[in-house]
Amino acid sequence: MFDNYYRKDIDWGGKKLTLETGKIARQADGAVLARLGDTIVLCTVVGARSVKPGQDFFPLTVNYQEKAFAAGKIPGGFFKREGRPSEAETLISRLIDRPIRPLFPEGFRNEVQVIATVLSHDMENSPDIVALVGCSAALTISGIPFFGPIAAARVGYAAGEYVLNPTIEQIKTSELDLVVAGTAEGVLMVESEAKELSEAVMLGAVEFGHKAFQPVIQGIIELAERAAKEPWALTEASEAERALKARISEIGRADMAEAYKETVKQARYAKVGEVKKRIAEQLTAEGTDPAAAKGLMKDLEADVVRNTILDTGIRIDGRDTKTVRPIVAEVGILPRAHGSSLFTRGETQAFCVATLGTGQDEQIIDALAGEYREDFMLHYNFPPYSVGETGRMGSPGRREVGHGKLAWRAVHPLLPEKEKFPYTIRVVSEITESNGSSSMATVCGTSLSLMDAGVPLKRPCAGIAMGLIKEDRGFAVLSDILGDEDHLGDMDFKVAGSEQGITALQMDIKITSITFEIMRIALDQAKDGRLHILGEMSKGLSGSRNEVAATAPRITVINVPKDKIREVIGTGGKVIREIVEQTGTKIDIEDDGTIKIASSSQEATQAAIDRIRGITAEAEVGGIYNGTVVKVADFGAFVNFLGAKDGLVHISELGQDRVARTGDVVSVGDKVKVKVIGFDDRGKVKLSMRVVDQQTGADITDQVGAKRPRAEGEEGGERSDRGDRGGDRPRRDRGDRPRRDNY
Repeated sequence: MFDNYYRKDIDWGGKKLTLETGKIARQADGAVLARLGDTIVLCTVVGARSVKPGQDFFPLTVNYQEKAFAAGKIPGGFFKREGRPSEAETLISRLIDRPIRPLFPEGFRNEVQVIATVLSHDMENSPDIVALVGCSAALTISGIPFFGPIAAARVGYAAGEYVLNPTIEQIKTSELDLVVAGTAEGVLMVESEAKELSEAVMLGAVEFGHKAFQPVIQGIIELAERAAKEPWALTEASEAERALKARISEIGRADMAEAYKETVKQARYAKVGEVKKRIAEQLTAEGTDPAAAKGLMKDLEADVVRNTILDTGIRIDGRDTKTVRPIVAEVGILPRAHGSSLFTRGETQAFCVATLGTGQDEQIIDALAGEYREDFMLHYNFPPYSVGETGRMGSPGRREVGHGKLAWRAVHPLLPEKEKFPYTIRVVSEITESNGSSSMATVCGTSLSLMDAGVPLKRPCAGIAMGLIKEDRGFAVLSDILGDEDHLGDMDFKVAGSEQGITALQMDIKITSITFEIMRIALDQAKDGRLHILGEMSKGLSGSRNEVAATAPRITVINVPKDKIREVIGTGGKVIREIVEQTGTKIDIEDDGTIKIASSSQEATQAAIDRIRGITAEAEVGGIYNGTVVKVADFGAFVNFLGAKDGLVHISELGQDRVARTGDVVSVGDKVKVKVIGFDDRGKVKLSMRVVDQQTGADITDQVGAKRPRAEGEEGGERSDRGDRGGDRPRRDRGDRPRRDNY
């Protein structure tokens, strides 16, 4: 039944990578079951055999999906089945899409769908690398035009050494989490988070990963030699299409070059639109359908912009290749926000707002590797007005999720430890203008808003986007690229970090690959630009404020013994709910006895602390406490103190003078001050009001004596005949002795 079954085993860094095809999903154009350890991903590829009429773009869709059964779980929620993609699934879908997209031939317009399904997760090997390799293999054997194969690797860095495909546990202690993908010739994609590493270390990691995945590329080639389907026929440009391209260049090149001399974005777009309109009118007059020339006009734009930069070194907005656009950094924009900033760089602007919360505001994430809590969230929004357009408003798309995560990776290594700053942090970046790298503007604006909120960042963070124009006759690396330079160029290379080093690096290549020499030049040029941006940011705010904003909650951390946590929480949470309701605070209790109390009022915080301390504290002999009378008996009064603790004030300890009836001195509900004078043989607390000044709470034992002597005529007398029991202890006949309740 499985006559076309093939399997390739690859020794990869001491682990076995297995690629299988011909047994599962046989009706797909390409299907590969990729396995590393016990992590297994099914990767399938299907391509449409024809192009939809009028389609002038390449409709590639990549879907990465995780099945709960892969980790032996049942999905949560009411419906108990997988729902919309999680943020992690969206990010990995992008991770696969970015390196494979440039390898389809120019002009290919057939719809292609790539699906990667995680079937098993061993909690050791991350499925994203396995999925990317599997999708590359599936495309390579599918017959669909694809200039691969590619491979990918994860690189860690610890103790000065690079680590190939570190495990989930190893990555937690690594100084670097970098994913690199590419062909045998060069690199196509880099995604990383780092702990302020140097440019040399980052470039070394990319080279290490590229070299390490070469056996995988060779293994995919060997699999394809046995299992690949017949390749699809490629449609080459016709003679008529080449003639039309030449005619468009003849009609509009001079005007297009003149339009691109306009440095203001909206005015430039208007002039370019007029040129396209004139070209279309001329073609119509010559009997040519202008719809057929739409894509060729884009080619003319790219040719004009690229060659102008290579010939003159002058870019669209008049800058040279290294100059960063003017920057204005402002903070404290919103009066009620905990922290806010407005970062403007040329025609790109990010409005960032930081909000501080408590542990109750942490995001609970249910991942295949296990549930965890996230205390730093960064949400990026790109409304259509930011580019002067109308558009649909809805939930964030893949681009918004990806840009937000890139900024998150840039800032995350610079956040203070949770023990020093126990807040949950959320930053929202609203892009209010966009013309080039709004994600890097988000990095800068986020850093400023966090410092404005009083978050003690280790150092400020900035980001810059680099571009590339590469032709056979040479190349140019561009600092702080515009939107047009991104669309018409060959590289989008984003570098973020502090003055100490890089914290995030993302690179996407639109050509087959670039050399490491180009990457080195781009990194060095990006460092100069990043340091310049940090200097401009310091004019708005150079460091974190000394304390959090007045509108933010104050979090106070106290610790109690583990065995007291149950008492603080109470049966069914009754005690802690009562404290929260009565003090108006938010309280988080951790298993190790750490308690975080949040409130904008210091008085409320102190009230909650006093309540908790009262519950957890142990009564000490000689200690004086505030208490409340909760019960009155013939032989004394029961007083509640230290939270839920009760003690007995014997009738002889109620006052300095003889007390005939307990009710003559105290009533239920009275607030009194008591001193612990000992414990009975059952460990119950014995209290005294007699030796405490009820007004000031001062200890007056020395003034009244340890025991009040019997008044003249009082029943009983001095017991001086038994010195071992205390000669001054008053004696009471057993028949008159009151019986104690069980308290």
